[in-house]
Amino acid sequence: MTVTVPQSFAVEVGDLTLRGDRWRANGSGPAAAPALLLHGGGQTRHSWDRTASALVSRGRDVYTIDLRGHGDSDWARDHDYGLEAFVSDLRGVLPTLSGAPVIVGASLGGITGLCTAGEDQSAAAALVLVDIVVNVEQTGIDRIKAFMTDHVDGFASLEEVADAVAAYNPARTRPATLDGLRKNVRRRDDGRWYWHWDPQFIRSGDGDEPRRHTDPERLAEAARNVTVPTLIVRGGKSDVVSDAGVQHMRALIPHAETADVSGAGHMVAGDDNEVFAAAIEGFLDRSGL
Repeated sequence: MTVTVPQSFAVEVGDLTLRGDRWRANGSGPAAAPALLLHGGGQTRHSWDRTASALVSRGRDVYTIDLRGHGDSDWARDHDYGLEAFVSDLRGVLPTLSGAPVIVGASLGGITGLCTAGEDQSAAAALVLVDIVVNVEQTGIDRIKAFMTDHVDGFASLEEVADAVAAYNPARTRPATLDGLRKNVRRRDDGRWYWHWDPQFIRSGDGDEPRRHTDPERLAEAARNVTVPTLIVRGGKSDVVSDAGVQHMRALIPHAETADVSGAGHMVAGDDNEVFAAAIEGFLDRSGL
């Protein structure tokens, strides 16, 4: 099987341009359902690069996309970063794909995917929720908010960026080279490095990220209406998703499977990508996808 390099694409949704990458897998046999990977708040599509490569190597087309206000996608002119805005964007992207995808969403991306799949049963072939549930833990949310808001004024160097990531996630091995960080930060004219997302994403609205991007009643109702195969992946060291939160989701989506990635925190794919990708493919094989 030959795996092609990703090709960039753009989708116009309303007055925004959303940008992403597509990996095409070439191989014999019937085409597998494509995968659409949605990153978490404050991340970019590049947080999925290793996962995308792993899925493509197994014969699956993969799309990654920068959500509004993140990465190379446009920032919202009206600073609208509420749940409905993200869901509306996803609804605009889906018709441009090669078929109903397996939606794999982490944190904010998972919330968006859950709402979309629950409110339109034809939107997805399957749903994978990565360390996100309707009832998240406040302690973990507070840590996310502190990590995001403590650095809106940028960093003097890439070493400072790496220090911040290490402070948030001390269990993750520090990379030997800092070049990969350039995909998630940008150097501006003042010489400082800034996260590659709109600061209004965290500053606008009331409440905490990701709580302010959610509507728990709407999400719970969407979860009750999810009919496609569903996998809930939990980081074993996550402080965002608890046992109680997973059990609540199992009550809302009785057919859902669960998988624990014991060595991972909230950023599951980045912490243990090999185990994470294997868990997804095993689930999709069992689901006939």
